[in-house]
Amino acid sequence: MTATRGRTRRPTGRPPLTEERKAEIRLEIARAAVDLFVTQGVAATTGEQIGAAVGVSARTVWRYFPSKESCVRPLFSAGIDLIADCLRRWRPGQPLEELLDEELAVEGRLLAGPDRATVGALVRLTRTEPGLRAIWLQTYDEAEPAFARALAERAGLPADDLRPTIQAATLNAALRAAVEHYAWHTADTRLDRATAQTELAATLRLALGVAAQGVG
Repeated sequence: MTATRGRTRRPTGRPPLTEERKAEIRLEIARAAVDLFVTQGVAATTGEQIGAAVGVSARTVWRYFPSKESCVRPLFSAGIDLIADCLRRWRPGQPLEELLDEELAVEGRLLAGPDRATVGALVRLTRTEPGLRAIWLQTYDEAEPAFARALAERAGLPADDLRPTIQAATLNAALRAAVEHYAWHTADTRLDRATAQTELAATLRLALGVAAQGVG
């Protein structure tokens, strides 16, 4: 028997992934899945193909996601925390449209990034792919409590107050309708980045304005 007393055992194997790296892998899988879904359809796409596109095994794909449709969730949910943070900074008396303009002024926070076009293509697929539609609607359903908490915090109300809950539902529906309207009405057009950002901003601004006015 070899004595090991007094010696420090060196760790073996790969070091554990950081949460940041795990999030990056999830996003890489999501982008690859969308590319395959757009190219060949959801039914024809396998976990093996998704994994191969990002250099991981199908087993790794299923470790992160329970189904191939759910692989797209990171692209759908990426903006939820950002929007909730915006709502916490929403000043009393400030129009929602003005809040949006402020966010756009900071390097287009709500709209910039390489995933805008990808998400647009993905939203268009939700019209014909029930599995993706379910993930899309579920993501927005999960967003409402986050929005409601942000609105309650802003107004100094209890988290279970009905008013911010209704406000969150209204805002949530307006945002979803705006993104779907933009995605479906720009399917056959090729817009440069600046024009696309301007048109999406205008659509979101209109939707938030209608939501703020309520039904009268």
